[in-house]
Amino acid sequence: MMRKSLGERLFDYGNIIFLCLLSLVTIYPLLYILFASLSDPTYVAQTRGLMLYPKEITIAAYKMVFKNPMIVTSYLNTFFYVIVGTTVNILLTSLGAYALSRKNVMWSNFIMFMIVFTMFFEGGLIPLYLLVNELNMIDTRWALILPTAISAFNLIIMRTAFQGIPDSLEESARIDGANDFTILFRIILPLSMPVVAVMVLFYGVFHWNSWFHAMIFLQDRELFPVQLILREILIANDTSSMTSGVSAVDAMPIGETVKYATIVVATLPILCLYPFLQKYFVKGVMIGGIKG
Repeated sequence: MMRKSLGERLFDYGNIIFLCLLSLVTIYPLLYILFASLSDPTYVAQTRGLMLYPKEITIAAYKMVFKNPMIVTSYLNTFFYVIVGTTVNILLTSLGAYALSRKNVMWSNFIMFMIVFTMFFEGGLIPLYLLVNELNMIDTRWALILPTAISAFNLIIMRTAFQGIPDSLEESARIDGANDFTILFRIILPLSMPVVAVMVLFYGVFHWNSWFHAMIFLQDRELFPVQLILREILIANDTSSMTSGVSAVDAMPIGETVKYATIVVATLPILCLYPFLQKYFVKGVMIGGIKG
């Protein structure tokens, strides 16, 4: 092993210090929200600046969050949108990517051009609303699933990954009598699991964080996702349903801790998903971003 020079060692140490500071800046806002949600409301209201640990730990804010019946309902709605929406996304994206990755498909280049075109130019919100309205999907769950069933960017990544699989595998399967569906679901997809895992992550996070389409297309509060309820609590400052029975003097500081607790409740599940898919992330993006 070659011994590093003084300049190289200083460069390495500088990188380590910089990355540690960057990690701290990234992680601290999350820790602040967690500490504030677990702290005494009066302490949170009086604290200005940094909060390095929770003061007088209490879970009263979380109890108040789950007193709001819309939290549980919106959570169930969000799980529905994430599970069903991601399933539809992966199925349709896989079918489209497989068809466009085959060499004998007519006009595949033109179709890809039209798909890429939509990444730069789109009709906008009004045509989308009119389309959803004409399909009678306003104020239905499908309004949050079908209009975003396929992402052009994700389709391109998956198509590129499928193109990297040797043609000999498909040819040998056809000799054995396999059709396109058998080839896709029993050969192509199992060999592309890192890319599929990345697609699950991309689509799942999109559905979990989605609130704008819900705000536009939904009027029935029983269909609201958790992020739309979170928006109401944070922007509209509406914590009255969770602080009922509390004196006016205590309602404001308690309302602040309730906001922090709601943020934790709304983001914790998706944060827990990342570690299980992280090992596939870099590999999947590299496979899908570089044509084999």
